[in-house]
Amino acid sequence: MTKYLLLKHYRGAPAPVNDVPMDQWTPEEVSAHVQYMGDFAARLEETGEFVDGQALSPEGMFVRYDGEGRPPVTDGPFAETKDLIAGWMVIDVESHERALELAGELSAAPGAGGKPIHEWLEVRPFLTAPPTITE
Repeated sequence: MTKYLLLKHYRGAPAPVNDVPMDQWTPEEVSAHVQYMGDFAARLEETGEFVDGQALSPEGMFVRYDGEGRPPVTDGPFAETKDLIAGWMVIDVESHERALELAGELSAAPGAGGKPIHEWLEVRPFLTAPPTITE
């Protein structure tokens, strides 16, 4: 089994087909989207492929150690994860192909008008230690 991170982006990825920002959806459309995500996660819990997932608030900041007692905070001129990452899901699957299959299904979550978003998801395998070779 290999763990993969499925990243949902606010921006930075190619535009989804149904490209209406969530803050312009009706409450019913938001509820349908959240329900789809919950049902998807519940189904993967049953198969043992779901590890965790969360939606992220747009608030956040970068913090860097800059000497004892001086943690500078920046809201820099560069793109920050709070602007980019809307949420994530960790899955544990048998193959890369299965990770892609699930990401494709997740991208079909409903959006404005109840139609699938067809959003782009970033699929990233977790870094693992190389296998130990013994003779």
